[in-house]
Amino acid sequence: MLFLTRTRRISRRGYDFKQIDKEWDWDNFILLQALIASISCYIYPPFIENVPLWNTKGFITILTLHVGISEPLYYWVHRCFHKGYLFTQYHSTHHSSPVLHPYTGANATFLEHLALSTVIGIPIIGSHMMGYGSRSMIYGYPLVFDFLRCLGHSNVEVVPLQLFETLPFLRYLLYTPTYHSLHHTDMGTNFCLFMPLFDAIWKTRNNKSWELHKKLSSDAGKDRRTIPDFVFLAHVVDVSSSMHAPFVIRSFASLPYQMRLFLLVGWPSAFIVMLMMWVWSKAFLVSFYNLRGRLHETWSVPRFGFQYFLPFAKEGINKHIEQAILRADRLGVKVISLAALNKNEALNGGGTLFVNKHPNLRVRVVHGNTLTAAVILNEIPEDVKEVFLTGATSKLGRAIALYLSQRRVRVLMLTSSTERFEKIQKEAPLEYQSYFVQVTKYQAARSCKTWIVGKWITPREQSWAPTGTHFHQFVVPPIFSFRRDCTYGDLAAMRLPDDVQGLGNCEYTMDRGVVHACHAGGVVHLLEGWTHHEVGALDVDRIDVVWNAALKHGLKPVSNSTKQNSM
Repeated sequence: MLFLTRTRRISRRGYDFKQIDKEWDWDNFILLQALIASISCYIYPPFIENVPLWNTKGFITILTLHVGISEPLYYWVHRCFHKGYLFTQYHSTHHSSPVLHPYTGANATFLEHLALSTVIGIPIIGSHMMGYGSRSMIYGYPLVFDFLRCLGHSNVEVVPLQLFETLPFLRYLLYTPTYHSLHHTDMGTNFCLFMPLFDAIWKTRNNKSWELHKKLSSDAGKDRRTIPDFVFLAHVVDVSSSMHAPFVIRSFASLPYQMRLFLLVGWPSAFIVMLMMWVWSKAFLVSFYNLRGRLHETWSVPRFGFQYFLPFAKEGINKHIEQAILRADRLGVKVISLAALNKNEALNGGGTLFVNKHPNLRVRVVHGNTLTAAVILNEIPEDVKEVFLTGATSKLGRAIALYLSQRRVRVLMLTSSTERFEKIQKEAPLEYQSYFVQVTKYQAARSCKTWIVGKWITPREQSWAPTGTHFHQFVVPPIFSFRRDCTYGDLAAMRLPDDVQGLGNCEYTMDRGVVHACHAGGVVHLLEGWTHHEVGALDVDRIDVVWNAALKHGLKPVSNSTKQNSM
């Protein structure tokens, strides 16, 4: 949970998709323990059946065996795994993760899992053979063991410095995340399991361990966070997709969001969290990545999609967005890009509310819709002479209609408001105004094979499209892919440049490395160093400028225009 741990992270780098895939089977060790325990209980039932719940002598015995046998045994086995063949063929897998994570602790080969199982088993079996076994130790010892392994690989320094300052001898009895992180950067030191005492005895203790712990604790106390250059201000879509977050299920968040049955188990908890966020929360940090030496963060407004359509919630949502913008301004963020409903015209005029209210903002507020329009327009083949446009009076719809008219494309604009239609038509130069056609019914588009959907349409309304129609869309949520004889484009999106670093989660339904066009628009705004706000109505003359800038910086268009509907 970056909003809680950002100031205590040891390594500031992010977990990328490569590391997540490499650690995908982190639960193999847990499955092995379950298998070993099941076999043990099956072969020797008294092991679990005829022991008390608690045994004080058993607790002392298991602690003694851990310190006297398991700790030194692990130390020397670990050192052996750092030599020659054992390292290159086995232990190097564990050390291949660039940023430590609790799952890194279980990312190892089968041989290493067996060795660790032996280390765990000695105190449990030993205390039982001495007649001091207990159920609490059989279950409790492995749980504490795994907790401490996860702690050491957490990349977050949570062990309070004051504990070691008050009781200095504890430095030798309990390792910290900082202590073990140094083993992964300087592999010739800090080999211990959990007790640095054995590194001190055999002179492999890293001399920087204590100083690094002090520095991290000091920096955390002063809140010396790394300031992002760019912020993408998103919001939660719905209760189910709220679990598509890297701090909930990392592996699930590393794939494009899809509704899965296992989400139903967590739905009640997610719903309760939603209610709590509604009452207490503020905009928080969700994820980050680095691009060309600049930190890009995604923050989330603590509101869900349906709440944006509640009349009484409008003021509160705008307050959260405003507070996020002002916080970004205080921190020194250069660009903040508003996502999805955070820039809704009816909510805040596409961001104009905040820019007008705070004219001295240093942070540039961007809705990114110029690049969204550019992506959609560049997906339309050059030989298209007629399009059908829904959502024509929206910011995006207006810009798309004006741009296409200048390409001498006939635009069938679905709107019942003649006043709005004429207003947009009159914005175009006189020579292009004849390319605008107002229609009030879907039947009018029955011969048009290029539909641009900016307002949600039902399967019944889709049925008026002729066979072979392609549906471009900028509507959220996307329309149902109902027609087998038609093709459907995804929401406007672009792939981030290849040199992006630390990106390990997917943006809603987008593929890996792909972001919504409005997100990409903010990135381009930052990379170009533009100093204007991009709020309110779209400047049609800048569509090509923004598009060319995006391509110049290595962003790539993502198009499914040739993909057939597989439903």
